[in-house]
Amino acid sequence: MPLPPHRRIPPVRRLRLPLAVLLGLALLGLVAGTGLALGGRDGGQQAAAARPLPQGAAASPLPEAVRPATEALPFDLPAVKTLHASGKKVYAHYFTPYPLSLDNQAPGADYYARNYLRPEGESGKHAAYGGLLRDRPRPVAPGKGDWQRANLEQEVRTARDAGLDGFTVDLLSLSGPNWDRVKLLMAAARTVDPGFRVVLMPDMVALAGTDPGTLAARLAELAASPAAGRFADGRLVVSPFKAEAKDPGWWSQVLDILRTRHGTDAALLPVFLDFPANAARFAPLSEGFSEWGNRSYTAQDGAAADVARAKDLGKLWMQPVSVQDARPNQGVFDEAGNTATLRASWQAAIDTDADWVQLTTWNDYSEGTQFAPSLHNGYTYLDLSSYYLTRFKTGDWPRIVRDTVYVTSRTQFAAASPAQGTAKTMRLRGNSAPARDTVEALAFLSAPAAVRVLQDGATKEERLNTGVHPLVVPLRAGTATGEIWRDGTRTASVRTAYPVEAKPKVQDLQYYGVSSGRTGTTAGE
Repeated sequence: MPLPPHRRIPPVRRLRLPLAVLLGLALLGLVAGTGLALGGRDGGQQAAAARPLPQGAAASPLPEAVRPATEALPFDLPAVKTLHASGKKVYAHYFTPYPLSLDNQAPGADYYARNYLRPEGESGKHAAYGGLLRDRPRPVAPGKGDWQRANLEQEVRTARDAGLDGFTVDLLSLSGPNWDRVKLLMAAARTVDPGFRVVLMPDMVALAGTDPGTLAARLAELAASPAAGRFADGRLVVSPFKAEAKDPGWWSQVLDILRTRHGTDAALLPVFLDFPANAARFAPLSEGFSEWGNRSYTAQDGAAADVARAKDLGKLWMQPVSVQDARPNQGVFDEAGNTATLRASWQAAIDTDADWVQLTTWNDYSEGTQFAPSLHNGYTYLDLSSYYLTRFKTGDWPRIVRDTVYVTSRTQFAAASPAQGTAKTMRLRGNSAPARDTVEALAFLSAPAAVRVLQDGATKEERLNTGVHPLVVPLRAGTATGEIWRDGTRTASVRTAYPVEAKPKVQDLQYYGVSSGRTGTTAGE
């Protein structure tokens, strides 16, 4: 199984129904079968046998994603056609090494379970840091026929139904499995929704040795798909990651070859690691600009200057929006502050009137940056993103019509030493906020109410007004529950599915999330 290349570390600045119920219950059984083993809680020492569902995960009468989306969100999401009609676009960065399934096996024994989530996986090559990944795509049952395309179609539907306009797909190679998956993704997008676009993003770390002619030929091949992302004037969008790895003259050759040899007009929307240093020299051949972004919640203040610089040059701006970043194999992480990074980066896109947004990333589990529904986070971060996406696209904050609470925390203290004594542990990136040990209950209130966080032996409550409010408390061992109370009635609650361990087996510094709209209780239940 091919591994992703050494991934990017941005510089020190702003950085990257009955039948349905039965099917849902069957899938939930598969998830329960993976249990804590997939999360690395047992350090890979126990077999991936069926286990009880994690505490609190079955509180809802319907399994996650079986409850209708209209009941899962705190607001009524506008129709897909309405959101797509907006001139403001939202894309998610798709990383081809981590599709829903790699081998079409049962989730408890598939490639993720056997190799990526265990320290001894892939012949022990990830043992030094406790396994390659700490999370995985939300498990799917083995499929029949063209299961790879069916799984990609499912991912497209999930993204589209959350309000996204498409994916920016990371082109890691120009042949082999990752290349084949790009082509299959574009075919899947065309099948699911002709309006869903796939923006081509050559990864200039992985493609550093590629010549302009070869890249142009491959881009032209993908441009033949109706799903290929284009600017409003019809030109192909070429949005290279770390564009500054090649000088503007090299990129001019790519664009010229696309036009003269392949009949494809194109323009750049480069994604930089250092935007200010490269904006002026790339302006003549670029329709827009972007950068990979920063994952620390205290480092989102540079957006206004970047957007102003892009606008002064007459360019479109694609704002990076992110959840968090924790990379076991690279030994670094950023302090996301529970959902603070997500909320701050979305707010930056809204406040600066950015043209497009890129969610970084949809599914790069090796960086812990995923928005996609996952085993440990469910739909938490994607659902939250839909709220801000609606404001970004429509200009109005959606009205909260259902009390909903999202609880996020790590499953260990930031300074905890892994019991397995791994040789390589994650350290804060130099520009990150200090690490913190907190639980956050992010409450969406349809009217004034009391919000509570309950942990073992500790309760905190605040009376809050209508709107969105984070209630943050110190992290404690065990589970945490977030609740909303109004007039003596509990209107929403959810408990974390994975307990906080004082002595974890492996280091895992991602924030886990749960939603009362998906796996908790709501009014009337």
